[in-house]
Amino acid sequence: MTNDAANQTALDAFREILGPKGYNDNADDLAPWLTDWRGRYTGKASAMLSPANSDEVAAVVKIAAKYRTALVPQGGNSGMVAGATPDDSGNAALLSLRRMNRILNIDTQARSVTCEAGVILQNLHEAVAAQNLRFPLTLGGKGSATIGGLISTNAGGTQVLRHGTMRALVEGVEAVLPDGSRYEGLAPLKKDNRGYDLKHLMIGAEGTLGIVTAATLQLAPALIDRCVVWAGTDSPQDAYRLLLFVQSRLRGALEGFELMPAEAIDNVVAHIGGTRAPLTARHRWHVLMEIVQDDGAAPAPQDMAADCVGDALEAELIADAVLSANEAQAEAFWKIRDSIAEAERAEGPALQHDISVPVADMARFIIDETPKVERAFAGTQVIAFGHLGDGNIHYHVKAPGGVVPADWYAEYSGPIARFVYDRVAEYKGSISAEHGIGQLKIGDLARLADPARLSVLRAVKMALDPGGIMNPGKLVPLA
Repeated sequence: MTNDAANQTALDAFREILGPKGYNDNADDLAPWLTDWRGRYTGKASAMLSPANSDEVAAVVKIAAKYRTALVPQGGNSGMVAGATPDDSGNAALLSLRRMNRILNIDTQARSVTCEAGVILQNLHEAVAAQNLRFPLTLGGKGSATIGGLISTNAGGTQVLRHGTMRALVEGVEAVLPDGSRYEGLAPLKKDNRGYDLKHLMIGAEGTLGIVTAATLQLAPALIDRCVVWAGTDSPQDAYRLLLFVQSRLRGALEGFELMPAEAIDNVVAHIGGTRAPLTARHRWHVLMEIVQDDGAAPAPQDMAADCVGDALEAELIADAVLSANEAQAEAFWKIRDSIAEAERAEGPALQHDISVPVADMARFIIDETPKVERAFAGTQVIAFGHLGDGNIHYHVKAPGGVVPADWYAEYSGPIARFVYDRVAEYKGSISAEHGIGQLKIGDLARLADPARLSVLRAVKMALDPGGIMNPGKLVPLA
């Protein structure tokens, strides 16, 4: 059987299993799902497969394995590295988990929730909030990002400082492996020494080792109160010293610590309606801190924040600060932070780099390496912002004014990425802190990763997916 004949046989089998609600090969319907969120990659697909449950996922994968049909798993299609975008061959089928959107169980005593992979993050937040609990991971795309996608990319967000990445919050997973067999691992076992941990293999695998169909997630108590602090400071070094100071004073009450340059705030105020700069005077750098209370015996966040900010002002770690007076103001502060990427897109083309270095080195990286990038690529401007407390900064290189975006991307995306990632490598950092590798970074991973890491990645991929049908061309560089 030829490849074309095998693919057609597979498509016919998919159609029979999934029916009209789960199978779609209409080009107009598929079109919105063939381009990544940033608009940098567009592929082709033979069909969109939308199973309704894990039995249908397993049946689809068995057919794909039999006929060597590539599957590209897709959640909310809100990823940053084109990890859910097919190539341009047209041979792959998109596998959407969006119909699998049931919350199966909320255990209020164990503080856990079991849900299907297609549940949207914001919907999960609302469901557990009704039980006086919360899922302590959030990000700007919470209205479209799905739980399966967050697991597959080991997402981070703004609460990692206290609660960890998705890997720390996943207590169990159910997944369909590349041969169509099912891994039943939803039980939230605290100890399990039966060999390799398949749960952790699935987390961060970007769909290259199987399809996550459901998960059991750790919950936290609902917040009693919070205080969001917006502070102005002179430099990333002062911001890092502030981080150490606040951590020593507040310990477990500090949930978020975000660094932003003045230029990013200017962009948000210019392009995002309903926003304004929180501080009257202009400051070169801004810090957003969230201080929380989820235990009635703990001090009130407003009191802790007021004491801490007063001492930080006296120590000249910050130049000015404002504390949220109510929940609306707290949300307004976070809206500014969460709108930086959207505002940047309105400003014009930029190249986004999601990097991490040791926390103690991040301020030095921003100060020392930014001028090197801007000198090497005349007219560019670096906007560095994000999770300073985690050593993870979104390091964006904005194009000079007046360029043609497509032409600029084509000429400079590779050279600028290599330049930035070479700097990151010198700091023993990572070229992907929380967004994944996808298509965007696979070449740089092959170039910079330790040979042992690459060898293990390839060996695991070959062992679990010898047919190469699971999200080909993503994460794992070819030998």
